[in-house]
Amino acid sequence: MKRVYLHPLPLRIWHWLNALIVIFLLATGIQFRMPGIAALWSHNPLLAWHKWAGLAMTASWIFWVIYGLATRHFVRHYTFRRRDFERMVEQARFYLFLIFRGEKNPFHPSPEEKLNALQKLAYGSVMGIVTPVMVATGLIYTSGFRIGGTLLPFDTIKTIDALHVAGFYLFALFLMVHVYMATLSPTLFTHIKGMIVGYEEHPEEEPGEAVPEAAATSEAKNTNQ
Repeated sequence: MKRVYLHPLPLRIWHWLNALIVIFLLATGIQFRMPGIAALWSHNPLLAWHKWAGLAMTASWIFWVIYGLATRHFVRHYTFRRRDFERMVEQARFYLFLIFRGEKNPFHPSPEEKLNALQKLAYGSVMGIVTPVMVATGLIYTSGFRIGGTLLPFDTIKTIDALHVAGFYLFALFLMVHVYMATLSPTLFTHIKGMIVGYEEHPEEEPGEAVPEAAATSEAKNTNQ
């Protein structure tokens, strides 16, 4: 087994804090959809907790964007390349069928590229689309249905509510899939442990086994230095 450093400390701290925020938002938000609770009075503490957690989510997302731009994290790990389009079907076949036959994952994460094509698509959609929509609609609710001091029309409020609720269900679905995918590793807790200590353990490549393109490029650079 070899140890691969995949998760820098700032991202590990952000990941777990963000996870707690999301779980708290889901736990409080789902109560607003329950019968008899939809008409909560305005000073109910549950509303205040949900709003403060939403503001924490806003700060978390802003940090993620700044960190990703400052460290080129987006360029290295989220950029869709030609080979990603070519490998999407192969990666999907692995998750849907081949993994249950005990076959190896066709993608090997490395410090240069730690997300496969489907992960880029899923994480990029959640963090680049769903989260901004949730933040924006949540801030409008926090401001009391006003933008620039102007009261929003009722139809607009209903649309904002629908978008926020749709984002809620997408977050809940993503969380369940994310936890399940975290267990798809050499051991049950390999990925989870890696997100705590930063390193993941991966089997050594067998002689003649194909080296991932990103890793091969890195090795070539090190050789030439």
